[in-house]
Formats: sequence, C-alpha cells, structure tokens
Amino acid sequence: MTEPIVIAGSGLAGYNLAREFRKLDRDTPLMILSRDAAGFYSKPMLSNALSAGKTPESLVMKTADKMAGEVLATIRPHVEIAAIEPADRIAVLASGERIAYRDLVLAIGADPIRLPIGGDGAGDVLSVNDLDDFARFAARLDGAKRVVVLGAGLIGCEFANDMLARGIAPTVIDIAAWPLGRLLPEAAAGWFRQQLEAAGVTFRMNVSATTIERSGDAWRVALNDGSILDADLVLSAVGLRPRTALAAAAGLSVNRGVRVDRLLATSDAHIHALGDCAEVEGLVLPFVMPIMHQARALAATLAGKPTPVAYPAMPVVVKTPACPTVVCPPAANAEGRWHILPASEGERGVEAQFLAPDGTLLGFALLGAATARKQALTAQAPAALA
Repeated sequence: MTEPIVIAGSGLAGYNLAREFRKLDRDTPLMILSRDAAGFYSKPMLSNALSAGKTPESLVMKTADKMAGEVLATIRPHVEIAAIEPADRIAVLASGERIAYRDLVLAIGADPIRLPIGGDGAGDVLSVNDLDDFARFAARLDGAKRVVVLGAGLIGCEFANDMLARGIAPTVIDIAAWPLGRLLPEAAAGWFRQQLEAAGVTFRMNVSATTIERSGDAWRVALNDGSILDADLVLSAVGLRPRTALAAAAGLSVNRGVRVDRLLATSDAHIHALGDCAEVEGLVLPFVMPIMHQARALAATLAGKPTPVAYPAMPVVVKTPACPTVVCPPAANAEGRWHILPASEGERGVEAQFLAPDGTLLGFALLGAATARKQALTAQAPAALA
C-alpha cells in the first residue's frame, strides 16, 4: 500500500493544501494530524468575530468529519508530532505511535511572542492564536470594561477595533512611535490613529509594560514611563514566532522559519512546509494570500508536477472598520521613500505611495475612502516573489 501524504496542521494552510491536492489527485492516501479538534474555521476571522456576533462555536464552518469527507482524508484530531525520523520517513506522535509517510508537510503555524514582563499577573495575559484561545478570550470579556492591548500592530489594532462592538474602550500600548509601525508611514499612521481614537480606542505609544500585578479580580499594568493602567483583562498581540523546533530537532534547516525552496521543500526532499511556519527565500508572510499561493503550488508539486511558488503583489486588508485600511508594503530592502498624495476635495482618506528614485511604484497604503484605489494600484505594484 502507498504510504500517505501526511499534513501536520489543520489550519488554513493544511486544509487548503488538502483541497488543492484533491483537485489533482483523488487516489493518493492523505492524512491530516491536528493538535486541536480539527474543525475548519478561518483564523483571520478571530480578530473581528465580536462585531460579527460570532461565538467560538459558530466560527467553525465544518467539523473534522465533514472535512474528512470533503478532502478524502483520514483526520486525526488531538494528536501532535513529537519527532520526525527523515531517513525512515517516520513521524513519531507524542503517544509513541509511528506513522510512515510518503511526504510530510509541516503546516504547524506559529506561536505568540511572549514579552519578558514581571509581576504576579504576567502569566494571566491572554493571546489569541487559535479557536481555543478565542474561546478563553471571549469568556473573559464578560463584564470587562477596561482592556489593555499589548501591541499596536495589525492584530492588536484589529482586536482593539473589534472590542468596541462590546462597549469596551481598549487602551493599546506599543514601544513604536505610531500604530501599524511596520506597515504605514508616519503621516498615514497619524490619520489612522485619529480615526480609531475617535471611535473609542486609546493609544499609548513609545511605552512598554514592565510589570503586571494582580489586584483582586483585575490587573495593574505598570508602564516604563511610571504610569499605571488598571485593566479587567490584558491581551498580548505583539507578533508571532514560527514553530521551528520540530524541524530543527529533525536536522532540517531553520532560520526565522522552517527554510524551504521555491518548491516549498525543506532541506529534506520529502518534507515540505507552508503557512506561518515557512520561510520562502527569506520571506515569512503570515497572511492569507501567500498561503493560498503556497497551497496551489505545493499541491501541484505533490501531485507530480513540480511547481515553484510565486507571489504577485498582495495587499493586506486591515480589518479596522473605524478606519478601512489596505497596505501593500514595499520589500524590506527597497530603495525609495513614502509620498503622501493630497486627498481629493471632500474625500476623507489618505493615499501613500512608496516610490523608487525613478518614480516606480514599489508599495502603497490606502486609508478611508482612498481604499477604492486598491485594484488600480495593485496592478502597478511589483510582484512580491516573481
């Protein structure tokens, strides 16, 4: 009997790979291993679930059983790979069970970064990285009015905006000078901040949390400027770190993520990686569009047609209804500078373009009414990975 293709992970990366593979190959055995219940849900929906009126249960679009029938796979919930033996093509589960594979795909995601914060309440800080995390977060929101969010990046701002729907006016803190600091130029970020503050979000920039102490049923967050924030809940949203330990222990090449080539193969030809854990030519892109391109390319490769992954220009939509925002960041090493374009008369919005010295468009940021130009500018922007 042919050994199965084993996919470790049942998130968007794992399930979309399975769907794309089944379009090309209906016969090769497929097995999906999941650390959780393996229900299919959209992780990006977690940061706007409150305003959408979603519960943890209603976020699940399909159960593991339904997904097993859809992708013709054996799905194993609540299991985890403890070790990989590449020479024998064996995945060893935490239970000791040994699973032989034809090819192994790591779609194991990333872990929330935990800040080195002192105090007896530091361990109570929540992060939302999956459905179980969201369930704990949603339960703790009952009765909460004062929420402190650590991190003013994309996820922190999205959760802050979403909590407004529950009558919560969150305070967002960050060591950066402005919100969405890795995505927006200062002028655009200033307008973004104004819109979210008008809606009820408070930003405290250029500060960090030093200690978090319990205070009865609440917490006291001490900042490095000497001020104190009282909170009914503290949410950390300072970023993700790709899960690389399993790959590293198996002798695979890792850097920021699990290193893969354009065929999404690791340093072992029969082990691949995609999604939040994968690093493709130095790029770690924890967004939906890269995952979709990876899934289609890897499915073709696993089906017998080697297909290098390529990324077109991929704008990121920031889910902050108080200030609709679309960003297509320039490459990290791009030479050029941001230009803020004057708004049309009566228009509420900001358009920023990152231009090379010769005037070539290398990236853009659109806020408010300017988001209507997303399609036109995307057509002009360079591919993220040609």
